[in-house]
Amino acid sequence: MSARKGLSGSLAGFPGFALRRLVGAVVTLFAISVIIYLVFYVAPGDVAQITCGPRCSPAQVHQVAEQLRLDDPLYVRYWHFLQGVFVGQDYSTGTSVQHCGAPCLGVSYQSGQQVTQLIWTKLPVTFSLVLGAMVLWLILGVGTGVLSAWRRGRFTERALTAVTLAGTATPVFVIGLVLMIVVCGQLQLLPFPQYVPFTEDPEQWAWNLLLPWLSLALIESAKYARLTRASMLETLAEDHVRTFRAYGVGERSIIGRHALRGAVAPVIALSANDFGSAIGGAVLSETLFGLPGLGRELVHAVTVVDLPVVVGMVLVTGFFVVLANAVADVLFAVADRRVVLS
Repeated sequence: MSARKGLSGSLAGFPGFALRRLVGAVVTLFAISVIIYLVFYVAPGDVAQITCGPRCSPAQVHQVAEQLRLDDPLYVRYWHFLQGVFVGQDYSTGTSVQHCGAPCLGVSYQSGQQVTQLIWTKLPVTFSLVLGAMVLWLILGVGTGVLSAWRRGRFTERALTAVTLAGTATPVFVIGLVLMIVVCGQLQLLPFPQYVPFTEDPEQWAWNLLLPWLSLALIESAKYARLTRASMLETLAEDHVRTFRAYGVGERSIIGRHALRGAVAPVIALSANDFGSAIGGAVLSETLFGLPGLGRELVHAVTVVDLPVVVGMVLVTGFFVVLANAVADVLFAVADRRVVLS
């Protein structure tokens, strides 16, 4: 009965905590949208010419200026921008009117494609890369950290510490390039990565993404190894662990049931944050391995100065980063109830 009361007491403040994090995420997203709009659409220069592109005629530039409502006050223009996100809007192509349904992030004046549709076609590639790499970096990082803490003061710990430091200092494109040369070129153990949709062939999907997963995971796992090792060593130094040892509890039981449990909360929080950051930071990995994801599309949009696509990509990646941070806070509170009470 007392255990049930304790559990209900620990859960009492959780809905309010989650609601505060949700409100904070909404406010942050609003601030990000304002900043992005000001940076890209209120910047010095001919915004209509930049948005339309260098090949547009004066008539097309004038049409873009009307669609962006550049003659209206700033707050009216931003409100029109928000309306497109939440309820959609219509775009004139000169001969017809094209409807962009919500969430509408604009239309590419370079290709004529809606930005939202473009992002939806690229998003599965980036999700495939990040999700698979996250599974690998959690397995490698947590496993290495546990082994390093277990073998503290021995050669194994020193060797693993050196490997994790080298992994942290090495850029992802260096590891990816070396792996492609050795694994794909010399040893021919894996094919050169070529994205295959999961719905077409799950086996080839995983087989072609294995090398990009491994390249990204080797970089990220070093961070998790250091975090897991530090958290476990802190837990192993606490009084209750020494009491367990005095009563003859085995070292494997102490590490598995107590020390590893203390390292779970920070690992959960960090993994959620890194997932959101990796969605927006997969530019190098996708460009190196030729994966047609969000990062590679963003590089192309910047190269050809496709402003609506750049704005849409930045907004979407910012959304995932904020959402991942909110989820990380909630998961951290689930793992450690003291966060809810603080």
